[in-house]
Amino acid sequence: MAGLAKLSLVMRHEAWKASGRRGLTPTQSQILAVIAGSREPVGIKAVAEQLAVTAGTVSEAVTTLTDKGLVEKRTDPSDGRALVLVLTRAGRREAAKAAQWPEALRRAVEELPMAEQGGLLRGLAGMVRWLQAQGAVPTARMCVECRYFRPNAYPGSERAHHCQFIDAPIGDADLRLDCDDMETAPPQVRTRLWALLVEGRPLDEALAADYATSDPRSSIGTRGPKENRHD
Repeated sequence: MAGLAKLSLVMRHEAWKASGRRGLTPTQSQILAVIAGSREPVGIKAVAEQLAVTAGTVSEAVTTLTDKGLVEKRTDPSDGRALVLVLTRAGRREAAKAAQWPEALRRAVEELPMAEQGGLLRGLAGMVRWLQAQGAVPTARMCVECRYFRPNAYPGSERAHHCQFIDAPIGDADLRLDCDDMETAPPQVRTRLWALLVEGRPLDEALAADYATSDPRSSIGTRGPKENRHD
């Protein structure tokens, strides 16, 4: 708890410092990042759910962002009665800055050996997964719950897992807690994926066959690891 509290302190300090330089609050910066990272148009309610704050807090912040020329409110194409939030060109630039790691934490993590980076990420994924199941945090778009994730596809390799979306191997240090391309697997599959990741075993053939019938990109086949196209 003491260690997490210290990290939280650094994150709050860095968030206020970075946002203050741009004339924004941390909440306003987070809203820009959420809008930018959403594949579908989002409204105030959806943003509030992702940030675990009230709709009133988001509405007030969006008003300020609109006045600053960073966000526009537009009619939802799928529902003429609803409004969605869209970033302006200036808003997209600010959102890119808001999504960056705090420099102090980035440097601290880079000092860790790659294996420890991967262990840290796996531990965080486990904590977020449990908190998510308890309803304590918003749903996260994690690799370990994605239909494209294949744990331990290449045992003994530095990049032991496989991401079927990019069709490339990934390691523990490549796992994501918030991926724009994540597609949630069925509940029983999510439970199995996590168990296999922890146990160090690959996806069983029966479950892989179920994937193959629903997604043409799901079968790993006999291919060996390729270079990660995200590098």
